[in-house]
Formats: sequence, structure tokens, C-alpha cells
Amino acid sequence: MTEEILVNVTPRETRVAVVENGMLQELHIERGWRRGVVGNIYKGRVQRVMPGMQAAFIEIGLDRAAFLHANDIVRPAPVGQGEGDDEAPLPPSAPKPITELVREGQEVIVQVVKDPIGSKGARLTTQLSIPSRYLVLLPQSRVVGVSARIEDEAERARLKSLVSEFAGIAKPAEVVVALDGLAGEAAGEASVADMVRTAIAASNKRPEQGYIVRTNAEGQPAEALAEDIAYLSRAWALVEQRSRDARVGAAVYEDLSLPLRAVRDLMRRDVEKVKVDSRETCDKLREFAAQYMPGLAEKIEHYGGARPIFDLYGVEDEIQNALRKEVPLKSGGYLVIDQTEAMTTVDVNTGSFLGQRNLEETVYRTNLEAAQSVARQLRLRNLGGIIIIDFIDMVDAEHRRQVLRTLEKSLVKDHAKTTVYDFSPLGLVEMTRKRTVESLERQLCEPCHECGGRGMLKTSETVTYEIFREITRAVRQFEAARLLVIASPKVVARITDEESAAVAELEEFLGKSIRFQPDEQYLQEQFDVVLL
Repeated sequence: MTEEILVNVTPRETRVAVVENGMLQELHIERGWRRGVVGNIYKGRVQRVMPGMQAAFIEIGLDRAAFLHANDIVRPAPVGQGEGDDEAPLPPSAPKPITELVREGQEVIVQVVKDPIGSKGARLTTQLSIPSRYLVLLPQSRVVGVSARIEDEAERARLKSLVSEFAGIAKPAEVVVALDGLAGEAAGEASVADMVRTAIAASNKRPEQGYIVRTNAEGQPAEALAEDIAYLSRAWALVEQRSRDARVGAAVYEDLSLPLRAVRDLMRRDVEKVKVDSRETCDKLREFAAQYMPGLAEKIEHYGGARPIFDLYGVEDEIQNALRKEVPLKSGGYLVIDQTEAMTTVDVNTGSFLGQRNLEETVYRTNLEAAQSVARQLRLRNLGGIIIIDFIDMVDAEHRRQVLRTLEKSLVKDHAKTTVYDFSPLGLVEMTRKRTVESLERQLCEPCHECGGRGMLKTSETVTYEIFREITRAVRQFEAARLLVIASPKVVARITDEESAAVAELEEFLGKSIRFQPDEQYLQEQFDVVLL
């Protein structure tokens, strides 16, 4: 399997595509005027406390007040608490009532865990975390956890032991001072890991910071982890300083730009190339990689071809396909994906696939292909929340088990946390996928101005009868010698053609003359009845 990361940079928009074996798997978009705020840390002020919701609204300088639930106001976790994953801090203890945790007007340091979506404000937490290449720093915790995706027990133990050793300094300021002092004395003679160990021995204090070891850390040497700890310590020291000096609503920490995040989070040893169509951005990525992942820096290269890089790899066509409801399968079947406010539904259909043996085998093969396609589409379209998959009904229990196993296996490479449940009594598969940003469709599209986002329009026949009722209502309320109806050309054409007899009857019944005028500016459901 070959995997490439493509970076397309324009003055107002940056796009990153992950392509595996020539097929687009992920797409990330960042626009200059609307950068995501997930991961940013702000100095906020409690605007309103809502005891009935066990939550508070926090002013952090965005267009809408952000939302902080009592469950996300976290005290430091006890020593020895279990391991976590690389997606989120470890679970908090049971919260007190929100009124005992915050008060109106109080200043708080909060971090965004979910971008504003639709009409909802950003979601916040007070459990701060700062990610690096291999680790996530939990400043208010004393836990060292390892990503659940690292399955080798010996490797998990090695990583936890190393990070626990390097995390033995009480305050980040001590790491900075110790490293700065040692770097001047031992440059070229001692590794960063040795410097950190020396600093730990000098401090002789128990750790007051927690870390989560990310999946990318698997197989990494001690020096790489030590460098990450040093970087995170400097970053946290800066956050502490800015938190004291900043005004309310100011960002005290902002995550990296999209290209740098892509290199930090997506680039692994099995990535063949990172191709960037901007020379300036390419240089920045190489400099970043040389500092934090020197073994991978040589994989970043500038693309200077005449043909746009996304066109060369067929990414633009895939983006257009990802905005459609129907997804064709190679066998002839297809998926129908509907995104609603409450959930996303996926319907699987056999389409033109007839199979070669019997109906059960045809259904089984279609569902196996659909399971792989569903996993790709969720990742590509960045669909989150509750997802219901309606596979074609299967009688064989082993077939159902294999389809579910194929779905779970196909989701392994998904960076978002997913949970899949067994077939329900109705034959549906329920699953959840962590959502932090808007879906691809909602990033690139807006509700239809003609249908108001319903996805359906009233037929010209329905609008015709609405016009007739409105004419009757208007004549009964107001005096007029004649009437003028302005509507869309399609509706007027139907009235004057198919409903001409009905118009004549209406004119006779009302004793009024009615004239119809088409207007290209009117949408199909729009019309005006003018009294003359």
C-alpha cells in the first residue's frame, strides 16, 4: 500500500489530501478567514451559568458564546488512574453542581474541543492538553497513558517507562532552565535524553504533569520522546505566562496551521511522499520536519508541475463525488448517504448487481463491499455523531458477523474515534464517530436558497392551487377591478396551458379579470398576487 499526502496552497485556502493507492481517503480544508479553533486555549469569562443544563456559557472572543459543561470542568486525576488514548484526556471524576464550580464574571482558562457547528457555539473544557508529534501534555494531570492503538505490550511498557522517567520534573520552568543550561555545557556530548535525565536528578521531585503517548510514538527512540517533552514544557511555560498577562477573549495558545498539523499528525514512516505545490510552504514543512522528525524530512518535496496537483491525482473529481448522496459500488450496487441534524443514515442497495449464485450470496458480497466503502466515505466526508447503516438483510449469522468485522477492520485507519455496535433486531448497524469540525458538505455547501434546505420543492401543480386560493382570499378582502399574478415561468406556463379552463371558471366566479406574468427572478415556490 502506498500513501501520499498532497498539500494544495492558495492565498485564501489550504487543502490537504491523504491518498492511498491512488484513492482519496481524507480531505482537510482551512480557509484564511475561517480557521478552525479546535485545540486553541483562551482566557475566557463566565457569561452565564445554567444550573438546569449543568453548564455555563463562556465569552472567549468568538462570534457566539462557547459552551462549558460541568463534566468538562476537570480536577486533576488521581495518581495511578488508567491509561487513555491519543484523542482526549482521561475521563474526569463525577462533577459537582455547576454552581459550585464556576460563577458569573469569573475568569477561566479553557480549551476548544469542538468547533462551532451550525447554530451551536464552540464546546470547551478546562482539562487543557497540548499535542506534539509523539505526546500529548496534560498539565493538570499526573497520569502517563499510552494510546490503545499500540497493541504490543512490551512496546507499551517501554514507552510508558521512558515517559514516566522523563516526566519526573515538577514544573515546566525547571525543564526549560535545566535544558538551556545543559545545552550550553554539553552540546555535542550529551543527548537530549541525557539532559532531561540530568535535570530530573537535579530536581528530585515527583511529576505534576501527565502525558499521553500517541500512536506515532511506537518504535521511537528515547531521544525523540525527550525532545517532545522539552518542546511541550516550553510551550506550557509560555501558555502560563500569557494566561497571566492576556485580556479576556484573547487566545493564549493556538494550534499549528493546517500544513504543519498534517505533517505532525498524518506523516508516518509508511507515508511515501508529501507533495506541496507552494515553494514557501514546502520550505516551512521541511524546516519543521527537520526539527521534529529528521528521519522523514526528505520525504517532503515541492511539486512544480503545470497541471494542478489535485487534478493530477483526481482529487477534485473525488471531492465533487463526496458531495453527492449516492455512492456507486464497483459491483453495481450503491450507497445512499443522508446527513441530518440528528444523525447520518447510510442505505445499502444491490442496484444492478445480480451475483452468480443465489440471493444470499449476492447480498453478502454487496454488503462486504459496502462496509469498506462506508468506512472510506465517513472518513472522506468527515461525518460524525450517530451513524445508522442499513445493510441489505442477511439470513446467515456468519455473514452478518463477517460484514461487521469488515466494517471494523476498515475503520482502523480512521483518526477519529469510532464505536461500532452489533446488528440491531431491525438489522441496522449503529455506530458513533467523534465529531470535532463540520462535515465536508457543510464546509463547502450551504442550504439551497430555492428550497430552504429541505431538499424538496413544491411541484408547479401545488403552487398553482396555492395561487388560486390566494386569489380568492385577496378578492374577498380587498376591492379590485382586475388581478395580476407574477410567478416563475414554469408555474405560469402550467397555468396558461393545463389550467386555462380552471382560470376561466375562476374569473367567472369572481367576476374579475386575471392576468399572469412570468418572471425569471421568481423561484418555483414564489408568487405575488397584485390587485389593480
